[in-house]
Amino acid sequence: MTVSDIAGELVQIPSVNPDGDPGTTQTGEAACAEWLAAFLSAAGAEAELREVLPGRPNLVARFPSDSTGKPRILFAPHTDTVSVAGMTVDPFSGEIRGGRLFGRGATDTKGPMAAMLHALAEAGPIIPTLPYEIWFAGLMGEEAGQHGANALSAQEEFAFVIAGEPTDLHVVYTHKGSAWLTLQTTGRAAHASKPGAGVNAIYKMCDALDAIRRELVPALAQHVDPVLGHPTASVGTIAGGSKVNIVPDSCRAVADLRTIPGQDLSLVEKILRARVPDIEISMVVSQPLFTDPEHPLIHALQRCGAGLAGAPWFCDAAIFSANGSPAVAMGPGSIAQAHTCDESISVHDLEKGAEFFLGFLRSLNSGG
Repeated sequence: MTVSDIAGELVQIPSVNPDGDPGTTQTGEAACAEWLAAFLSAAGAEAELREVLPGRPNLVARFPSDSTGKPRILFAPHTDTVSVAGMTVDPFSGEIRGGRLFGRGATDTKGPMAAMLHALAEAGPIIPTLPYEIWFAGLMGEEAGQHGANALSAQEEFAFVIAGEPTDLHVVYTHKGSAWLTLQTTGRAAHASKPGAGVNAIYKMCDALDAIRRELVPALAQHVDPVLGHPTASVGTIAGGSKVNIVPDSCRAVADLRTIPGQDLSLVEKILRARVPDIEISMVVSQPLFTDPEHPLIHALQRCGAGLAGAPWFCDAAIFSANGSPAVAMGPGSIAQAHTCDESISVHDLEKGAEFFLGFLRSLNSGG
């Protein structure tokens, strides 16, 4: 199979993350994981499905080695995609037109996955002789919750992890994290003709959002990473009240913070509670990434032609790094095409990615 054939077959398998509005009833990663198990088994690996959430497994595969105790390298793209709602192309066609392969996940991240798989299949005869034991994982749940990466990083340790993402074949050794804040204010309902008898929860939320805009954002701008820049904050959704003539007794807003390595998030709560002492705050945190660019395997990737880069987005690499396995993100394709209504990847990029990963594997036998 060509790398385009592999990518096309992967795109044709719906594996939409069920979180939020998936835009289809065809959700979950099981079918994609099963396809990967068959492909990797045929390529000589020992493959297994490890269920993480009901009906949503990781695919974990280990290639045989000629000796035990070798350090492990993990290739780790994710199998889930974002919603297909609003797409202007058939999300599951895998069609090639004008030198581009179209469909949900073509760029994020079934294209990078296909490049890794093609390289592993081509390198099959030399993999046992490499100074590293080679693993592959198709991780579920990256697009919401990163459940697959959390599960596998708790089960296994690796000397180095390459998370498959569309980075134009740059080595993303550092990226921002996120903190999704859910804010809840509570008031007291009353008839709108006598607003003084109630407590307006929307007004309280306005105070909190004003604090984000006027105090938190400038405070975040004072913390600068030399590669990633400064943290950011954006309020994404707000909902409150039940009827125009009722003083609202509740309001809910969700804000997206993009964080940098070493950032202290306690400042966020301090600023918000200074304005609205009884505000309820819950936070879902995805860690930022920093892996030392002097790592020997990053140097090996550079010798194969990759440059170094940072990224404003987050991915599974940070989960492995936080749990002690040095990690980077890389793969063919551009993040600008990810999550778009007409998502696609060029066939040239797929072929270039497959050649790069094959060259990287071959270089390991010559000391990287």
